[in-house]
Amino acid sequence: MDSIIQYFNHIPSSHRAALLVGGISLFWLIESAVPLFNYKYNKIRHAGLNLFFTFTTILVNFVLAFVLVKTSDWVAAKQIGVLFYMPEMPIWLFAILGLMLLDLVGAYFIHWIEHKVKWMWQFHLVHHSDQNVDTTTANRHHPGESVFRLIFTCLAVVVTGAPIWMIFLYQFLSAFLSQFNHANIVLPKSIDRIVGMVLVTPNIHHVHHHYVLPHTDSNYGNIFSIWDRIFGTYMSMENSEIVYGIDTHQNQKEHSHIGTILKVPFEKYRNAE
Repeated sequence: MDSIIQYFNHIPSSHRAALLVGGISLFWLIESAVPLFNYKYNKIRHAGLNLFFTFTTILVNFVLAFVLVKTSDWVAAKQIGVLFYMPEMPIWLFAILGLMLLDLVGAYFIHWIEHKVKWMWQFHLVHHSDQNVDTTTANRHHPGESVFRLIFTCLAVVVTGAPIWMIFLYQFLSAFLSQFNHANIVLPKSIDRIVGMVLVTPNIHHVHHHYVLPHTDSNYGNIFSIWDRIFGTYMSMENSEIVYGIDTHQNQKEHSHIGTILKVPFEKYRNAE
């Protein structure tokens, strides 16, 4: 555990980018070999579009990384946050509790808000408009959404009082598991049942990308599935019944060009909640 802490305490930006690319490559290969759905689409072109938004996400996080570091330094100096008031415990348990709290505020909570606040939904709509969900969809976020997700990550740091190593470990796990649970793969039900009690699996998250309510407003979790179960937002359905996309934006041509996609948040709001 000490070696993990030391590594994430000083992880270079190049390593963070390499881990992101490595995760995408791994799940790309797996879903190419054993896909859940055999899409009739140009996989390379689809990936190219989504990888553009992966790049903008990396760019936003790189430019604003100093804000995250300064926030961590500030909470450490002021000793604020839930973790500062925890009783003595093994470091592995401290890490798990911290990661769970970061996931609650920095992923589940902001994701839920994006579905409830109209102008935020317009940004998040870019993610949901993908009608061929695969591992590259994980990072299909409008640059504007990347900014306010980073803001909520900073809020999560203030609430938890997480040290910098925990923040970078959380970001790595968040990115890796997001690529995993968006991947065009399916786990055997016996494995999914066990893993899904703790972590968000593809079987769980694919339901969130079903094109109509109430499924669109369910399964908000990113790392831990426990939050959806606790807050009553967990739903399940058969993979064969899932249709990706969003019912108000079924014209795929609207969402197959970078310029058009970038303008989506600024269109007149259409009731897609």
